[in-house]
Amino acid sequence: MSFTTIVKNEISKLETKQVENITELSAILRNIGVINNIIKVQTENASVARRIYTLLKDTFNISPRIVVRRGFNFNKNYIYIIEIDKKIQNIIDSLELKTSIPKEYIYSDEYLVRAYLRGLFLSVGSINDPKKSRYHLEFMVSSKEYADFVSELLNKFELNSKVLKRENRYMIYVKEAEKIGDFLRLMRAMNAVFYYEDIRIYRDHKNMTNRLNNCEQANVDKIIDSANKQLKDIEKIESIDALELLDDKTKEAAIYRKKYPEVSLAELSEIISLETGNKITKSGLYHRFNKIKEMANKIKK
Repeated sequence: MSFTTIVKNEISKLETKQVENITELSAILRNIGVINNIIKVQTENASVARRIYTLLKDTFNISPRIVVRRGFNFNKNYIYIIEIDKKIQNIIDSLELKTSIPKEYIYSDEYLVRAYLRGLFLSVGSINDPKKSRYHLEFMVSSKEYADFVSELLNKFELNSKVLKRENRYMIYVKEAEKIGDFLRLMRAMNAVFYYEDIRIYRDHKNMTNRLNNCEQANVDKIIDSANKQLKDIEKIESIDALELLDDKTKEAAIYRKKYPEVSLAELSEIISLETGNKITKSGLYHRFNKIKEMANKIKK
């Protein structure tokens, strides 16, 4: 079962007020309703089909007909078709289905906006499972005008939605993990929220650990590379027996680098300070190795 199905199943069972039901139905029928002599609504989700049937029955006091069919092949899910042949004009007028964008009374306050988005998600929404793929929430609609309207509703809650054209349709999408979690809270899909946030926290922690490990490895590589260059400079000086030409402190640094070839400059300064009793800072040690490098470069020339 997909994460989208899990979320739709959960919000299909919410208890809502009559005024919310009208708004939710408006979004559903506008997006997956086909209006001719009768109204047909089609979905592959049994829980969503029951939700639509119940909302129509309770709101308009009708008993729609439900037809169940298999998909195009036997691997497909069942398709549930709700057919309405009564009070069609009343439904069209009440749900504001005549205009390209519903009138404002359909979504006049925050609760009605949530209800509209709930109906939108039940009809044309999908969300990736955070465990299996990238964070992604989307809605597919038929027109740019309506897509902009939906995006505006989403952004009332600062979800940072964007609109993208896909062939002859338009996709409204949200990519940020935190914003998708906020959307699930708006839908009151609390079981989905707990699952989603657990996975998100785990993934964020894992990514942070990987970044720290990569950063640590990069630092180790840098330390080893720097130490190897210092050792090569020392070997160049030793190749002509010129180590004795260095002053005592610089020669001491060369001896300790050969003794501890893999430690960082900071660690080497502490080792020298402890073993000799003479305090040397990382900066001071760096200055000594610069002298060694200068001599090695002169020898190369």
